[in-house]
Amino acid sequence: MTRILLVDDFAVVREGLKQILAESIPGATFGEAATGEEALAKAMAGAWDLVILDMSLPGRSGIEVLKELRQVHPRLPVLVLSMHPEEQFAVRALKAGAVGYVTKRTVAGHIAAAVRKVLAGGKYVSASLAEKLVGDLNVGSRALHERLSDREFQVFRMLSMAKTVKQISEELSLSRQTVSTYRRRILEKMGLTTNDELTEYALQNGLLT
Repeated sequence: MTRILLVDDFAVVREGLKQILAESIPGATFGEAATGEEALAKAMAGAWDLVILDMSLPGRSGIEVLKELRQVHPRLPVLVLSMHPEEQFAVRALKAGAVGYVTKRTVAGHIAAAVRKVLAGGKYVSASLAEKLVGDLNVGSRALHERLSDREFQVFRMLSMAKTVKQISEELSLSRQTVSTYRRRILEKMGLTTNDELTEYALQNGLLT
């Protein structure tokens, strides 16, 4: 019996995944979690063959949950299913320990194929992502935003969406001083000077969709 933990804050998404995977993986059983904390609790309480994890969760970010899952269960495969395009989070998710990255725009057959592949011990990336990973091996190909840590990248996207330091501090449960420090580091690492330049860069690189 294959046990799969579905982590997504939308019940309709979890239900859709169950329907898709029940057809392609006979006998599979499913657990569900709507938050990162719930996912971690269920991961520690049960024996799972796979976790399918959304990147956008209330409270803790998907990347943070992924890293902690890898610490608690280093051999438990985690497949990321996200609304964000690959160029935004895929490389970060893979570096954090995910065995694959699938966007929610992917047709049902591809999602099922990805799950079957990782259950068999493999990793799943799309052809376009594989090409990007190969390209990133070239010296000097690293984009400016890829110099940022995961938390810096999260703050960078929020600044690019014209959110204020106060709004970011409240959403991430950080002090305003800490957010301001992140902003300063982001600008330094990217060689930019204003929030408007961050927004322009994000738009040009498709990081706000």
